[in-house]
Amino acid sequence: MWYWVFLWALFSSLFVHGAAGVLMFVMLQRHKQGRLISVVLVSIGFLASVTGAMITSAAVAGIYQVAGKNMAPLEALVFGVGQTVLTVIISFSRVLATL
Repeated sequence: MWYWVFLWALFSSLFVHGAAGVLMFVMLQRHKQGRLISVVLVSIGFLASVTGAMITSAAVAGIYQVAGKNMAPLEALVFGVGQTVLTVIISFSRVLATL
């Protein structure tokens, strides 16, 4: 269970961070250090979201295990992609609060 939820969260997070990385790289291509900053920011963001996805995936799988339920593949997709969507929403809400 944990593995499938984590894989969906990993791939959806990779998609989101890849799109953000391409956007940053394109927007900062003329800046001397912009390309390096883009790579560093995307790497740190991706590693942080993957770490969070591991923890929350293990928690969801643990709850399912204790409840004695089996997880359908569609449920794993919903939980994995849902983790990424919630991470994006929380990240944007923190940025707007600092402005």
